[in-house]
Amino acid sequence: MSIEVSARLKFIREKFGLSQRELAKRAGVTNGTISLIEQNRVSPSVSSLKKVLEGIPMSLAEFFTFDLGEVKPSPFFDAEELPNLGNDEVQLCLVGSGIKDRNMCIMREYYQAFSDTGKDMLQHEGQEGGVVVRGEIEITVGAETRVLKAGDAYYFDSNQPHRFRNLTSEICEIVSANSPPTV
Repeated sequence: MSIEVSARLKFIREKFGLSQRELAKRAGVTNGTISLIEQNRVSPSVSSLKKVLEGIPMSLAEFFTFDLGEVKPSPFFDAEELPNLGNDEVQLCLVGSGIKDRNMCIMREYYQAFSDTGKDMLQHEGQEGGVVVRGEIEITVGAETRVLKAGDAYYFDSNQPHRFRNLTSEICEIVSANSPPTV
């Protein structure tokens, strides 16, 4: 990715004419949180970044692909063309970024050892599902928690609070989809 989260956040915040204080107020976080992210002193979790972006409002996909321009006419994408919407710990590689009016979101997800989507539960409109390709992942949906292994799958309404955690020392890989696209 050409621009780090810190530079992207500052650029987009300024593009929308927001001060750090105003964005923090809208997102329900502290001014210090915005400042630390923009100074590249902290790397936000997926859930934390999503919360900050709600103050703009902007999806993760829009945040990471705003500078990509039009997608080539081919329906195929090389691995290096999939932008990481997450961070180094939780990589969310988006298929078809830049396609206007996408009706679904398909991702190849990598959860590094002992990583998770953040202490805050994720919650948004739509449905999501996926298949664990390798490794193990603990998924909490509402009040239910389960550890899934390679070959296991999940599907749930995304308006239920949910969280993904890799509790092992091995990388977990998932291929997932959600609709409507929330990232």
